[in-house]
Amino acid sequence: MVFLLCFSPAVLFGLLWRLFPADGAPPRWRLRVASLLERVAGRLRRRPPPGPDPFVALRLQTRLGVVAANAQRLENDPAAFARAQRLIAMMLAYDQLLEEACVLAGVEAATLQPNNPDERFRKEVELTARGWSW
Repeated sequence: MVFLLCFSPAVLFGLLWRLFPADGAPPRWRLRVASLLERVAGRLRRRPPPGPDPFVALRLQTRLGVVAANAQRLENDPAAFARAQRLIAMMLAYDQLLEEACVLAGVEAATLQPNNPDERFRKEVELTARGWSW
């Protein structure tokens, strides 16, 4: 009994002493709790949405280039059949592709009217400023 009374404070203080770090190293229990909390926090964190697929942007740039080249070729061909209607359709398709590109690149795309050359020019400049080329 006397043995227990003499050594129980030593055991108690020895256990308490283990809770504090020695020589600047954190105790093992703190490392385990920190890793457990980090795993739980990793599951609870929201994952950032994945970025846009670069191949979608490349495909869109290619389609823009094809439509723009077809429109230029049609404008330079005075003997083309139904040239005005084909040009209007081509420019509407080009505007639609520009809209898609603006959404993909994060450009504010406010369409006032379907065939607005000023708005088309603004979108082209904004996309070119963001590194797009076609």
